[in-house]
Amino acid sequence: MSEIKLTESAPTEDNGEEKDWAAAKAFFDNLKTNKPRPPKPRYAVTIAVSSRTLFNMVKERKIYEDEGLEKYVAYQMEHESEPLMPGVAFPFVQALMNVNSRLRQLYPDSEELFDIVLMTNNHAQVGVRLINSINYYDLSIERFCMTGGESPIGYLKAYMTNLYLSKNSDKVTEAIEEGIAAATMFTADTDNELKIIVKQHGLDTFFEHEQEFENKPLAQVP
Repeated sequence: MSEIKLTESAPTEDNGEEKDWAAAKAFFDNLKTNKPRPPKPRYAVTIAVSSRTLFNMVKERKIYEDEGLEKYVAYQMEHESEPLMPGVAFPFVQALMNVNSRLRQLYPDSEELFDIVLMTNNHAQVGVRLINSINYYDLSIERFCMTGGESPIGYLKAYMTNLYLSKNSDKVTEAIEEGIAAATMFTADTDNELKIIVKQHGLDTFFEHEQEFENKPLAQVP
């Protein structure tokens, strides 16, 4: 079963909303993706990506801002079978999964290099559409964390996150201040491949270099 981490409560407008959250949480705990969950790789690079960065939820966000939480949740439930459109981090996540797939072909006995965690502060009932979208695009994401509106920092630390990707610059800044490498993503203009130059020294040397500098944040880019 997918690993799902939820907080005990979420920002609510009244007691009825708290009860609704509890019921939705119980339902969400039983959801599964199409892929069985393999053991977490010991030496994987853990990348946490926010749901609004992985998927394009601009329209849904506007409903939330203009019409409120109840209308937002109702819309998501009504469209739970309709996959969300890819967001700015989607090509990057696909690229990481392509690397995992290629490494499994080259080194069948090796563990996966990248482990993806989906971070979201969405209402639990919205998780149905998120998981349906993950299944639709055949993404290898089985680890989910719903923060219930709380800061993601504690959860990022619990998952031993190596990189956090979000559209929210404030959360990215907070993560960096806590020593977690993080980046704000704006546009999806990358290919579905992670282009790694290893012609001079080979793949093993590249991995050795990345391990040596694993705690040094990458330079900022657009």
